[in-house]
Amino acid sequence: QVQFVESGGGLVQPGGSLRISCRASGSLFSFSNMYWYRQAPGKEREWVALITSSTGTAYTDSVKGRFTTSRDNANNTVYLQMNNLKPEDTAVYYCNDGRSASWGQGTQVTVSS
Repeated sequence: QVQFVESGGGLVQPGGSLRISCRASGSLFSFSNMYWYRQAPGKEREWVALITSSTGTAYTDSVKGRFTTSRDNANNTVYLQMNNLKPEDTAVYYCNDGRSASWGQGTQVTVSS
């Protein structure tokens, strides 16, 4: 069973930047598409970004032009670079490979002045 460990969250002012990471266990990482999700207080979990095994990317409309996802297959790690952060980006961020029922603990991102 693949396990995910997210890290790098924190408190940042509006307009600021943050890079969060997710390390996945297992030997199939380089063959896996990886997804970023987030869950804001009182809301359902929503999809944020995708990076395919061939490094194609896709983003939800609200983060296009501000967020960039990348991957390091040698370290089983996927990154989410978040620029020009807005208060509405405040959420717990998670990654998943789209097949696993288990989720990591997530990493909290808070955008506030």
